[in-house]
Amino acid sequence: MPAPTPGCAVPRFSVIVPAYKVQAYLRESLDSVLSQSCPDLELIAVDDASPDACGALIDEYAARDPRVTAVHLAHNLGVGPARNAGLARAAGDYLIFLDGDDTLAPGALLAITDRLKATGSPDVLVYDYARTFWTGETLRDSLSPHLREEGPASFRLSDRPALLGMPMVVWNKAYRREYVEREGLAFPPGFYEDTPWTYPALLAAESVAVLDRVCVHYRRRRTGSILTTSSRRHLDIFDQYDRVFGHLAGRPELGRWRAAVHRRMAEHFCALYADPRRLPRACRAEFFARACALLRRHRPPGPRILPPNLSRTDRLRHALMRLGVRRTYRVLSVLRAGAAAAGRGGVAVGRGLREAALRLHYRVQRMLPLRPELAVFSAYWHGGYACNPAAVEAKLRELAPRMRTVWVCEPRYASTLPPGTAALRPGSAAYWSALARAAYLTTNVNFDRGLVKRPGQVLLQTQHGTPLKRVGLDLLDRPAATPTTDFAGLLRGADQWDYLLSSNRHSTLVWERAVPSSYTTLEYGYPRNDVFHRATRAQVSELRERLGVPPGSTAILYAPTHRDYRRSRPEHLDFERVLRDLGPRYTILSRTHLTYAGSAPPDTHPRLVDVTSHPSVEELCLASDALVTDYSSLMFDYATLDRPIVIHADDWEAYEAARGTYFDLRACPPGAIARTEDELVDIFASGHWRGSRSAQLRAAFRSRFCSHDDGHAAERVVRRVFLGQAVPTPPIVPLEERRPAPAAPAPTPEPAPTYLAAGLWT
Repeated sequence: MPAPTPGCAVPRFSVIVPAYKVQAYLRESLDSVLSQSCPDLELIAVDDASPDACGALIDEYAARDPRVTAVHLAHNLGVGPARNAGLARAAGDYLIFLDGDDTLAPGALLAITDRLKATGSPDVLVYDYARTFWTGETLRDSLSPHLREEGPASFRLSDRPALLGMPMVVWNKAYRREYVEREGLAFPPGFYEDTPWTYPALLAAESVAVLDRVCVHYRRRRTGSILTTSSRRHLDIFDQYDRVFGHLAGRPELGRWRAAVHRRMAEHFCALYADPRRLPRACRAEFFARACALLRRHRPPGPRILPPNLSRTDRLRHALMRLGVRRTYRVLSVLRAGAAAAGRGGVAVGRGLREAALRLHYRVQRMLPLRPELAVFSAYWHGGYACNPAAVEAKLRELAPRMRTVWVCEPRYASTLPPGTAALRPGSAAYWSALARAAYLTTNVNFDRGLVKRPGQVLLQTQHGTPLKRVGLDLLDRPAATPTTDFAGLLRGADQWDYLLSSNRHSTLVWERAVPSSYTTLEYGYPRNDVFHRATRAQVSELRERLGVPPGSTAILYAPTHRDYRRSRPEHLDFERVLRDLGPRYTILSRTHLTYAGSAPPDTHPRLVDVTSHPSVEELCLASDALVTDYSSLMFDYATLDRPIVIHADDWEAYEAARGTYFDLRACPPGAIARTEDELVDIFASGHWRGSRSAQLRAAFRSRFCSHDDGHAAERVVRRVFLGQAVPTPPIVPLEERRPAPAAPAPTPEPAPTYLAAGLWT
């Protein structure tokens, strides 16, 4: 480790944060360090050659905060070597390790500072942590009573041996840097790298202290951590414990700890073997055999003294594993599992002969070979030909004419399908056959819950909007917004996704956090917006004529979104009054949100046209001159057109309280904001809707949210997902080089009716 530069103050803490594939959490982790009330620190963030945005995020923080040091590794080495790279640059009095998806609790460093002073700067300070689960639940560690601040302020481990029973992790401790250097501590490669660091650090410490306070929030991710990863790499645990016992063998004064470490090793092996998420079936026998060999090889000589808190069952499990009797061990495990299952309820009964027959049919179809030329598409819960799936389907037929595409939709929507795309009725035998045998499945929601995704099938989830409002697991604390949401079902569906399509970096970070699973995110832009770059002025004029917009008119698309805090359709505008105040140059087209589509349409008026049933919202965007919306995700798509947007935020506080949002739209809007109906009218009457300030706001908004919507998103998706091209092509067209579809010609001097379209979007 480097010596402090002469004349430079030595920071109290060096906080080392390795990062690999944690872009959805890294910003929160780094912020938790830099926002501490004890600012005397250096933050060393190590990009372990992460393929996502971790490296860019680290550079962003290093550029704006001198306390941050960015370290970039040329190759992915694993969390242990990444921590070593941070150690090599650390200069603080104490070392603190934090994983890139975990956070420091507010005030943690100040509490650690105070405790270090009170305990005479010990070699190691052990503090508490809380598990933060993906469900939103937070639990303090059950072994926290071992951290009671009683007795001597600092001590040796032999005075409080119960600390050895706590998790042997690196991130719930602060280490004096001089002590680490003297002991030559370093992290090995592989899984369970904490083990050969933490045991030597605790056993050799001349002074240990405890802090009875939660200082770390340890994130238990649903996917992505070693605790939920099935891999042979879990067998690395044997090499790590070999390193621990090798260290003990080289330090005779630590020999008295062999029995305690051996017992902890047996507990660790049994716990890992019992977890079906970690060990692949093919290597379970090898794991048991190697565990047996290691337990025998490192068993301390002499009589065994077992702690009184070790249960009889645990003693038996340890003995069976050490003796290598795997069959008996399995029988014991089955008996325990059977006893637990006896208390659970029975299975649900089938719902009828037809459903039973369809299930049997589906099972038989799944036994037949996949059809590599068959692709199934669906959008909006079996609605018509629309959104991103429609754009991908069209491009697929263009680039791969050999493919056969089918569209799942209710019979009333079959007329929206293009020639060459067959319709599938949901729930039919043909529907289940297609789901069973199609090589490719694409949707913007989720397929049937009965879908059993087969090996070899590829499921593309396109989503249907950039999230301003909260989504997925971020709605766990919003009961008003999700009274009947099945989060378990949502996650079961997400577990089947191979690819998730994202329109921008904001969406990528939101989806990876709100719907965590093992899918690959394709940040390619939204295919449904490609048409905004292909349409010509003649096509725009034809669309306007078809919608009834007179030549020279200014058509405005009004698109209010759903309100979670009310069931009836809200009336945000008095259309008759707005039309009267705007004058004959403005007419309103009404397109109600899907959730209110069955309610009564708005009042009739000569300059009010209801376009709720129009099949393509993209056509409405092209035909309009401006968008008026509230919190609809349509604003992100419309910004691709580089046409004026006005936000009508008359109930922001209520909407935010009920649904929740990811950012305050009022702070970074895509154009002018109206908080009342009068302000909305004034924005148009005064020309502010297309003024220079509106253009500036729109440009910033486009730069943030439209970086990938260049007219080629569908092609990138088809080439990557369906044609197997690893590098996305064509490359992204820079924002300044794009030429979206032109709007209608400017209004003529004579008064002419114009149209304001009220819209449906999520």
